[in-house]
Amino acid sequence: MLRRNGAVAREAARRATCGATRLVMGIPTSAEGACRTLVTSSSSSQRPVYVASHGIVPVTRNAGAKIADMGKQAIDAALKGSGLKKDAINAMYVGNMLSGILSNQQHVSPLIATAAGLNGIETTTIEACCGSGGAALRWGYMAIASGMHENVLVLGVEQMTHSDRDSVTKGLATASHWEKEGALGETFVSLNGKLMSLYMKKYGIDREKFAPFSLNAHKNALTSVHSTLKKNVSLDDFIKSTVVKEPVTIMDASPTCDGAAAVLLTSSRELAKDKAGRVVRLAGSGAASDILAVEDRPEPLALVAVDKSLEEALQRSGLDRNSVDIFELHDAYTIMACLCLESAGFAPPGEGTSFAADGHIGLKGILPISTFGGLKARGHPVGATGVYQAAEMNLQLREEAGENQAKGARVAVTQNIGGAGASVYTHVFIQE
Repeated sequence: MLRRNGAVAREAARRATCGATRLVMGIPTSAEGACRTLVTSSSSSQRPVYVASHGIVPVTRNAGAKIADMGKQAIDAALKGSGLKKDAINAMYVGNMLSGILSNQQHVSPLIATAAGLNGIETTTIEACCGSGGAALRWGYMAIASGMHENVLVLGVEQMTHSDRDSVTKGLATASHWEKEGALGETFVSLNGKLMSLYMKKYGIDREKFAPFSLNAHKNALTSVHSTLKKNVSLDDFIKSTVVKEPVTIMDASPTCDGAAAVLLTSSRELAKDKAGRVVRLAGSGAASDILAVEDRPEPLALVAVDKSLEEALQRSGLDRNSVDIFELHDAYTIMACLCLESAGFAPPGEGTSFAADGHIGLKGILPISTFGGLKARGHPVGATGVYQAAEMNLQLREEAGENQAKGARVAVTQNIGGAGASVYTHVFIQE
């Protein structure tokens, strides 16, 4: 496996001394200067979009959190971080999947706007199943890039733990093709189990080969303040874990939980600048879809929307795969993490598990994933996940990730998936 330029740049940044030189986008640059400026080209004349701040509510599995309260908490934190007053916010887009199903509460965006003191603001709830947060982020990106708005809040919020397991499972299954899958008893555990079985058979590997994805996620969650599963997991734990639906075990799947996260997007570069002079720009957004029913896809192991959405996001950012330092993928299941790596072009087909086993996905690897625990161990409050990813990458690129820092990272990609790859939202963040 070839080492990518993004990883080389990260290692160089770690080791560089004052006055040293390295290559950034092929240009010799002083190490000190390279830590501040990344020159990119854009495929359009759209207005730049910056991340001014974020707010993160710790993910929880303790029933009792209210959706409006969590949303307000995340919004308040984002506003405090930006220094903006509420009347400077032009719009708010809210990612949510299950509130109407589990709580009989549709229309959560005005509910939360009122709770947060933003009554009267333009606000819309965006639903793309588990990809709702990423879809809301794309709406925010488009609102700023188009020139329609100056400052936009993007919120992802989900409440799941107040409902029983069967209700949650059935609710999540509505992200499938109901007539062909959900109504016939398929769940996302069984659908991912089919993909995992197909992969194991095609490439001749055992289930334990997927362990590095789970172990990496749990290791990173141990030092993440907002992650919910803080448990050190060994290979033996993975091998002996309880089977949920063959071959998927509890160590392959993400947990049911509650949470909310927000990012504040702005057209103002000055507003986005932190005390150290760092600026995080949301440089590109991409979205794509695939056939909803997994059984109807000609090649189920090729997640075409993963590839297509990444291509669009990279094109808009003026970058390529070699520039990516972090790939915050959608690891709802270990098989999905593997397929995302391969479908995105970071590992050849059939080599995703080997890529992980070689240590490449760790915080010190050439392509860190699940840097705060990912969906597997940070937790997967489904409609909020895509915004958690964005907030976490703001921490990474502002070098505020503490023990979870991927050192030298300057380009981060987030990818949020609805269903089993039927809708995918990809975003590229750059430290400038």
